[in-house]
Amino acid sequence: MSKTILTRRTFLGAGAAGASSLMLGGCDALNFLADRDGTVRDVLEKANDVTYYVQRALIGDALAREYAESEIRQGQRPNGSTDPQSAEYLALKANDFADYRLSVTGLVETPKSYSLAQLRNMPSRTQITRHDCVEGWSCIAKWTGPPVSVVLDEVKLKSAARYIVFHCYDNMGSGASGPNFYYESCDLVDARHPQTILAYGLNNEALPVPNGAPMRVRIERQLGYKQPKYVHTIEAVSSFAEIARGKGGYWEDRGYEWYAGI
Repeated sequence: MSKTILTRRTFLGAGAAGASSLMLGGCDALNFLADRDGTVRDVLEKANDVTYYVQRALIGDALAREYAESEIRQGQRPNGSTDPQSAEYLALKANDFADYRLSVTGLVETPKSYSLAQLRNMPSRTQITRHDCVEGWSCIAKWTGPPVSVVLDEVKLKSAARYIVFHCYDNMGSGASGPNFYYESCDLVDARHPQTILAYGLNNEALPVPNGAPMRVRIERQLGYKQPKYVHTIEAVSSFAEIARGKGGYWEDRGYEWYAGI
């Protein structure tokens, strides 16, 4: 099984990297990804749905591969946003995140807000895993933090909840409707997976700002863009229809697959 997963992981990473390079280069061949009503895009989205269900059937509750500490060769490479400049984030950083709060809202019985100290005192998990970026690189690192399932159990999801959305401090640029803050999401299967954690530690140190301080999410069975940094709110929802462009994530709103399983 491990050989099959690694082969599929390598293939998907290489394919996604190629597509990403073409998109970033402005290739006309992929202009259909920006056409929200395009027939070709519709076909690919249906194919992505098939991939999601097939992968769910194949891997079930399997764990992502974990590594020995001796296999950590370098620091975790930062990418994407590395230093959010919103006034709220800058104020939190200036006080070493002492005033940070993680809010849990949406379709929950008991909305809660947690300080960083409270999160650090929760039952935690430490795992050494490989981060696979859609750009084609990978990096092994050690992550520490409480499983997302611990928080979900405390707030008690309502029956209508189907997805978990992670809202972040990093502004990816302003549009006609205002700032575009990064966000990501997963289904309840990945949210409750034991390796899906709220990471406050990286390689035996506090999570650095370039890597998402004070808190980022690790969804270890998916590609890197599904690992949101600078998270301030967890929201349980029944659909993505009312969030940004309705596709479940910042990059998904711009053509990437919502399910990036590896």
